[in-house]
Amino acid sequence: MFVSLVVGLFSTLPVPVVLLSVTAVFAAIALALGEMRWVHFSLFPARMFGGVIDNAVLVAAPMFIFMGVVMEKTAIAEDLLGALQKVLRRVPGGLALAVVVMGTILAAATGIIGASVVMLTVMALPTMLRAGYAPSVASGTVASAGTLGILIPPSVMLVFMSDLLSLNLAKLFVAAFIPGLVLAAAYMAYVTGRAVLSPGTAPPAAPLTAEERRGLGREVFVSLALPLCLIVAVLGSIIGGFASPTEASGVGAFAALALGLLRGRLGLRVLGEAIDGSLRTIAMLFFIFVAATAFSFVFRQLGGEHFIVGAANALDLGSWGLLVTMMLMVFVMGFFFDWIEITLILLPIFAPLVALMDLGDHIPKADLIYWFTVLVAVNLQTSFLTPPFGFALFYLKGAARDMVSMRAVYRGIIPFVAVQALVLALLIWQPDIVMWLPHAVLQ
Repeated sequence: MFVSLVVGLFSTLPVPVVLLSVTAVFAAIALALGEMRWVHFSLFPARMFGGVIDNAVLVAAPMFIFMGVVMEKTAIAEDLLGALQKVLRRVPGGLALAVVVMGTILAAATGIIGASVVMLTVMALPTMLRAGYAPSVASGTVASAGTLGILIPPSVMLVFMSDLLSLNLAKLFVAAFIPGLVLAAAYMAYVTGRAVLSPGTAPPAAPLTAEERRGLGREVFVSLALPLCLIVAVLGSIIGGFASPTEASGVGAFAALALGLLRGRLGLRVLGEAIDGSLRTIAMLFFIFVAATAFSFVFRQLGGEHFIVGAANALDLGSWGLLVTMMLMVFVMGFFFDWIEITLILLPIFAPLVALMDLGDHIPKADLIYWFTVLVAVNLQTSFLTPPFGFALFYLKGAARDMVSMRAVYRGIIPFVAVQALVLALLIWQPDIVMWLPHAVLQ
């Protein structure tokens, strides 16, 4: 059943169609062989409604998606990038640093990868190329910075992962926050080092004119204050214990609408576009989630979970061997699949294996599943960047059109994938980077 799913995902059919088709075929085979009975099918509607449609945690996903789309449509992010580029103009690799900082703020304010990458491509890539940046450096910076939203809360992916693994979403959000900032800092360190060692690939921009410097302080304050208000409204309410992540998503959506109105950019047309774009994304995500719930139900009815646990025990890899094997599986699948497919396929399979692991004094057993989930999230960020199916690369190329070649885009992301691998190794080596903040603010 698992192999058939993987093969089906390589077809051109939509992911939920593949999931439901494989589920229906193997349910029919199981029924014919006596491994399932007709009464099991009566459990499908209740499982889908109770597990997905009626799930209070998943209410956060539509709200966060709507919040991000409103931020994009009201051009609040565009103002911020312009101000950051002016401030960092004379710093080595300043334009690229501004893009990474912008990607970090967008990640904490929206969490939507496609919107972030396209937004940064349209706003920053032409400026970087005009300033003399090498196409590979410019495209690699934009693509990697745009994918930070997969890790930094409020990430839609973390919402789905917490539900799949029955985790406390607030604790998972807090656990992912510092690793996300560490990854952003690692990107900035690489960009700065590249600019110092090879200034021809990331030259400093011309100094600001007297007219551009006039009013710069106010411009930076206003453009930075609005997204920070949104971030504080969402993450501050969660960390401060004032709201659950589900409630905070509503706070964030309301704050995004209020900021749009404050800037005078939220008319009926813009609001309609934001609602339409949000609904399309939400509908596809929940279609996939319902289909994955059906797949997981049949997979477990056929004994798939017990088979995997038994196979892992038979291999006798040990806890560290299991961890390395699972991380390699996620990384390799990232070359071919999106995060949605990888999480829905692998996480339910990995969950019982993680329960078997014991890393002794390296990390307490109670923290193991949260640490592991953050490691998977960092690892999954490579799935947006690695060819041949790196979706962030397609977003960038589609928005950039003829400004950069696909070869330059592929060449540009290689060092950033290496940086991600180093950060993943650091988090494995030092689990306190992940678990310190949850222990500090949620105990």
